[in-house]
Amino acid sequence: MQTADRVLVIGCAGSGKSTLARKLAGRLSLPHVSMDREVFWLPGWQLRPRMDAMAKLQDIVARDRWILDGTSPGTLPLRLPRTHLVLWLRPPRLMSLYGVVSRWLRFRGRSRPDMADGCPERLGRDFVAYIWNFEKTESPEIERNLAAFGQNVPVCVLKSRSDNARLLAMTVSVD
Repeated sequence: MQTADRVLVIGCAGSGKSTLARKLAGRLSLPHVSMDREVFWLPGWQLRPRMDAMAKLQDIVARDRWILDGTSPGTLPLRLPRTHLVLWLRPPRLMSLYGVVSRWLRFRGRSRPDMADGCPERLGRDFVAYIWNFEKTESPEIERNLAAFGQNVPVCVLKSRSDNARLLAMTVSVD
């Protein structure tokens, strides 16, 4: 962990990716990049055009140091070859749902810090279904990409908030 200059934090919405990435970035003096904020979303919940998003992501991945939070399995072939460590947050789906609902209550009507400006927090049926089905629909693609593009990249699977806290406790600040 201490020697990783490029870290991916992936997992279901509400699993704690952004929180963990932000805290680790501070301890490891790595620039934190939120894919939601800097790659995918424009104000007003407008999705950035795919070619523009991929160009932004290529620029970010080419940097020497980063901690990048966001799952987007379709972009893993671009990110994994430059990654030193993957932190895959895989809590039970009820934990992720709890995370999303509590985030919605905390930021209701406002944009959260890791989201593009002008994208107030929202919670709808499709988003809940995405979270409920994440392990079935997204995880197989993540696993295929890890096998194809990240064979030599260590993957640390964190299955609970306490796993996240233990990882943080073991991470010594490099200030």
